Amino acid sequence: MKMSNRYIAFLLLLCPVVLFAGTNDNEIKLDQAGDSLNLTIDQIGYGNKLCGTISSGACATDWTLTGNSVTMDIDMIGNLNQIFGPTLFDSTDVDLSLTGNSNIWDWNVGYGGSADSSVVDVAISGNSNTFDIDWGYAASSERLNFDLDITGGSNVWDINIDADDVTWDVDVIGSSNNFATTQADGAYQSLTLEWIGSNGDIDILQTSGTCGSGISGCYGVINADFDSENAVVNIKQKDTGD
Repeated sequence: MKMSNRYIAFLLLLCPVVLFAGTNDNEIKLDQAGDSLNLTIDQIGYGNKLCGTISSGACATDWTLTGNSVTMDIDMIGNLNQIFGPTLFDSTDVDLSLTGNSNIWDWNVGYGGSADSSVVDVAISGNSNTFDIDWGYAASSERLNFDLDITGGSNVWDINIDADDVTWDVDVIGSSNNFATTQADGAYQSLTLEWIGSNGDIDILQTSGTCGSGISGCYGVINADFDSENAVVNIKQKDTGD
């Protein structure tokens, strides 16, 4: 399904709509190419999917989104919802809100090209959610401002950012969360983390890698504030990418 330029809005409720894999599952399969897109997606219910792939749980591909100057607002409310897919864009503003339990968010952004000048605001509320985000690949991404707020327990996420000029702000409230993040190959990197909750497992790796052309020095900053009992925290910060 090809969508181009302007404004697209979906409101999917748990009722017989156009796309669904089972009696409780709504699906959106989106293939978008074009600049200056304003995309709004609201999915409300149980077992919804915003696809690129999945497979036995249905959908099986699409959600390929490319373009410059994209404004994206995604709200998913419910349990067992899934967001998958390869994404490639520049000058993009993303607002993502997930409310519910046992949801999955899995994005690969910029693997096949640049993903520059992006602002990403994410709010997660719920328990037992899983997030696997790869942003940029081999310094194909620049100027990322990423803000993540999570409220809930037993969430597991792995977020890898391979980009220059990254500002990465994380606020977590909840117990038994497992957080792993990597910032790699950036000239200027900043991670600000505020963590409230017991039994946290936190792994942070920040590597400046190789400075880009015309940059005399690369550096990273980690500012972490923990209010936690029984937490396990591992922080590694290196000047090299090895």
